[in-house]
Amino acid sequence: MEKILIVEDDRKIAELERDYLESSGYETVILSDGSKVILELKAQKYDLVLLDVMLPGCSGYEICRKVRDEIDIPILMVTARTEAADAIRGLGLGADDYITKPFDPSLLMARVRSHLKRYARLTGGKDGEGKHGEEKLVVQDLVIEPKTWRVWKGNREIKLPNREFELLCFLARNANIVFSKEALFERVWGYEYTSDAATVSVHINRLRERIEDDARNPKLIETVWGAGYRLNG
Repeated sequence: MEKILIVEDDRKIAELERDYLESSGYETVILSDGSKVILELKAQKYDLVLLDVMLPGCSGYEICRKVRDEIDIPILMVTARTEAADAIRGLGLGADDYITKPFDPSLLMARVRSHLKRYARLTGGKDGEGKHGEEKLVVQDLVIEPKTWRVWKGNREIKLPNREFELLCFLARNANIVFSKEALFERVWGYEYTSDAATVSVHINRLRERIEDDARNPKLIETVWGAGYRLNG
């Protein structure tokens, strides 16, 4: 049974999320203290974090950044805010997705199932396919190992969260082909979203920060103005 950590200080909302998740067959744990999230994730195995943005003492953004630096797990942020800047900030810190309150229970469950399924596929889990079975994808000085979920630039290993790893693998398998933001979103995210163009741009920028020699003057992931992005092979 997949286990989900709910980080939410509003007890009613936390219990509502718990009821939806447990009725769909997931095991849940509720944590209201954001400062204990890292310790909890290291103490027990979880498959996904449902993280509220507005937490006392430590914001969900700060927790997201700390989790992403130390633990590889899907992060779905929950926020009452509707401004695009807040969503982009969470994505920029490493969140895989976000959902706004009040949320439709069916939408929440669809997002959770989607990220669990994608993570399982990437890691070769019980619902996965071993990351397409390739041993290596080589693009210029990048070496991508889909089976082990590792990326190397020269002799340096680059740590990527699951969404960025999946985006990089897709671009590497289709090197030198230009994809629009909409096409990338459809192929990598694969479901309806409220801010798809912003989502793709944020993850492209995060990838550039990790794999480019100079993220401000990218040579690997090139912007083709008016068309989209291309990974130069």
